[in-house]
Amino acid sequence: MAFRDKDLRTPGPIMVDGRQLKRYHIDQPERPIEPEVEKAAYDLLPALLADVVDDGTPAAGWVVLHRGADSGAYLLAYIWVWDNAVEVRIAAAGQLALDCPDLDPTHFVELRRPAVGCVWELAVLEHERAAWVRHMLLPERPDLINYLRDTRAEGPVGR
Repeated sequence: MAFRDKDLRTPGPIMVDGRQLKRYHIDQPERPIEPEVEKAAYDLLPALLADVVDDGTPAAGWVVLHRGADSGAYLLAYIWVWDNAVEVRIAAAGQLALDCPDLDPTHFVELRRPAVGCVWELAVLEHERAAWVRHMLLPERPDLINYLRDTRAEGPVGR
């Protein structure tokens, strides 16, 4: 399998049930995420986050929508908990290897596997960890506004 970079875009934050989430889209350079895949993913997001417990940590995190090179699409929602830890909720579509019912990239199903992300998605996690420390843990007063503004640079992602 030949490794190659993919494209990363940051379409801006969204609010889901009072939770502020940065958005990252990862796709193939020659094939951006289709609007119907994006809509299906974000329609599922509230249900994916329904069981997140409010523990007093600022209601923030990030979402990665990743379109694979084949029929797969992946939605990963990372939520900050316990002030300094991350929980993840994942859904996939169009990937039979992950027990998706078909090859439809808009038919998302929640995954119950202990995955964290793939090499392209983990590049975002690296940035988000540092941004949380920089804006929320180091200052005397947490700065959620600047945390939400601090996104990984758009462009090639993977290496």
